[in-house]
Amino acid sequence: MELAVVGNKDFVLGFRLAGIRKIYEVNGEINPTIQKIMKDKDIGIIVMHNKDFENVEPNLKETLSNSIEPTFVILGAETDIRDKIKQAVGVDLWKT
Repeated sequence: MELAVVGNKDFVLGFRLAGIRKIYEVNGEINPTIQKIMKDKDIGIIVMHNKDFENVEPNLKETLSNSIEPTFVILGAETDIRDKIKQAVGVDLWKT
């Protein structure tokens, strides 16, 4: 499973420099890009900024919020990354 990042030029830059290969830079309408990404069976986690998530149409936003595979991680908002990873992997990696 691969990690994908979607967002504006400034948001994706750090991920690109970190070596993430699946980068989707969006300058306008984000909905078609997200729908395209969701069809890629190699992607397990999709990262996006909460400001971009606010621009997603309501029906697609609900789909993303309930999606297990791929799992959507929204950065910049108060989200529990631990729960998202647990949802994606199926195991609590922090549990000792």
